Amino acid sequence: MKELLVVQHVECEGLGSFESVIREQGLSVTSVNTGKGERIGGDKMYDALILLGGPMGVYEVDEYPFLRDEMELIRTYHREGKPVLGICLGAQLIAEALGGRVYKGEEKEIGWYRIYLTGEGRRDPLFRSMPDVPVVFQWHGDTFELPEEGIRLAYSYIYPNQAFRIGKNIYGLQFHIEVTEDMVKEWLLTYRDELEREGIRVDPILKGTERYINDLNHYATGFIKGFAALVGA
Repeated sequence: MKELLVVQHVECEGLGSFESVIREQGLSVTSVNTGKGERIGGDKMYDALILLGGPMGVYEVDEYPFLRDEMELIRTYHREGKPVLGICLGAQLIAEALGGRVYKGEEKEIGWYRIYLTGEGRRDPLFRSMPDVPVVFQWHGDTFELPEEGIRLAYSYIYPNQAFRIGKNIYGLQFHIEVTEDMVKEWLLTYRDELEREGIRVDPILKGTERYINDLNHYATGFIKGFAALVGA
């Protein structure tokens, strides 16, 4: 059985709708929450690596030294040609580890936003379940420059780098394709202080969740099935 290593940074940001699909595809999952002090064990190489989101910034490595270890892990999996997927913070870690630069954006994207697939994105097999202009869930204030090898797959009018691919099997998504309705509601409570600071109202996010979550879960299923196929290959 193929094995995935999943790196989590905070309890509320897990695999979400990905988890059941991954297991249905016959993959086993080993999860490590580095934000809780759990260590990525030994020199074992898994068949693929998934790095999830979190509130810390890639440039805060002095405060969160485990982020250095994760970037080195990304470089190792890249050298070995193994599939890697990063979501939000995970995507930023991939970008920084492989030659890009992560930095604070001019404004935060929190809530439901349209993104636009590029020509490469429309042709990418992992994005086949998405329309050309999907509405997705966002929660970030940082952004990044693409590594030299990076191919842009999606953009928004606020941030140009919403999804990218490196080679054939490394993917970074700035947006949260994996969230479920329950996760959105949990984040609204967990991060309520941030919402208050930013002057962001909860009601429009909840209404957007009612409207868009089923479509998002459909996109997530198609995407993670495609990633699982890379692992199986």
